[in-house]
Amino acid sequence: MAPLPLLAAAVIAVVALGSVGAYAAAGQEQEAGGGNDLRQPPVARGLSFDFYRQSCPRAESIVRDFVRDAVSKDVGLAAGLLRLHFHDCFVQGCDASVLLDGSATGPGEQQAKPNLTLRPSAFKAINDIGDRLERECRGAVVSCSDILALAARDSVVASGGPEYRVPLGRRDSPRFATAQDVLSGLPPPSSNVPSLLDVLRKIGLDATDLVALSGGHTVGLGHCTSFDDRLFPRPDPTMSPDFLGRLKRTCPAKGTDARTVLDVRTPNVFDNKYYVNLVNREGLFVSDQDLFTNATTRPIVERFARSQNDFFDQFGVSMVKMGQIKVLTGDQGQVRRNCSARNPGTADGLQWSSLVHTVVDAAAESLGF
Repeated sequence: MAPLPLLAAAVIAVVALGSVGAYAAAGQEQEAGGGNDLRQPPVARGLSFDFYRQSCPRAESIVRDFVRDAVSKDVGLAAGLLRLHFHDCFVQGCDASVLLDGSATGPGEQQAKPNLTLRPSAFKAINDIGDRLERECRGAVVSCSDILALAARDSVVASGGPEYRVPLGRRDSPRFATAQDVLSGLPPPSSNVPSLLDVLRKIGLDATDLVALSGGHTVGLGHCTSFDDRLFPRPDPTMSPDFLGRLKRTCPAKGTDARTVLDVRTPNVFDNKYYVNLVNREGLFVSDQDLFTNATTRPIVERFARSQNDFFDQFGVSMVKMGQIKVLTGDQGQVRRNCSARNPGTADGLQWSSLVHTVVDAAAESLGF
């Protein structure tokens, strides 16, 4: 269905909520009972909520403490860690391949264009967490992909966002994706809703997941070059004139090397104001604002703008779904000792030690041991 004219969309918003002020006020609500009773997604085979109970019982608290302390010193790290998890899962699945450095076979995922603006401090934080866990667990026990999933959740919590349980037990891939895989898995910020849904449906996510996960843009920064096509040569008509003027002060010409906040209301707080921004035509990217312009996703945006609890509930569900995309478990992949490099002795995606254990276990089983 074609998007409604802007005036009609505005009328719908006003009728549904009374006024823009009503959106802002409703966004503060914290309904009793914690919002909707959403069905939690099934846990992928090989994952569990107590995966490290025996092997490293303090794993989650170590990650939580590190992230809380690091974000208190650098608030921008929260968005960096969350984005790192997104960029990992959408390309080749949640396997920590985005952390791998390039090799003789070619450049790693970090060198692909969509990943050039990932925060170096986020990569360092993951490696630092890995070092702490290796000391605590007395070896490489917690996978880099599990660290990514936990650090993303804990960065959300540290910014004021929702708590949600993270299934654990992922293994790490010894291979990074190609640049083309990165480009096809990470749609640009100029994408509209139909093209975004095309990408998400291929990995088991739907329109509600799209709107909820986009709410991660309630924290973080955007580069002028990611949205200046909306400013020059002619302004995007879906953008508020006041917002346009504000952006042009930061990005006075096409190609300006500058950044601005993704959420103009509460840029460092994880809340539902991102959706209030969209209703007020203050979404930074096309991929943001089109969520309100598009008839399929607009009702979801309106619901999340009215109720922060609804957003928080759905965000947790959608993050768990996303965090299980094409996960490696069991004997698949490896637990990398250095999150930036595959383990020594890796061949055909497995460590030699894993191959030996597999052969020995199979022989023992055949003998009835």
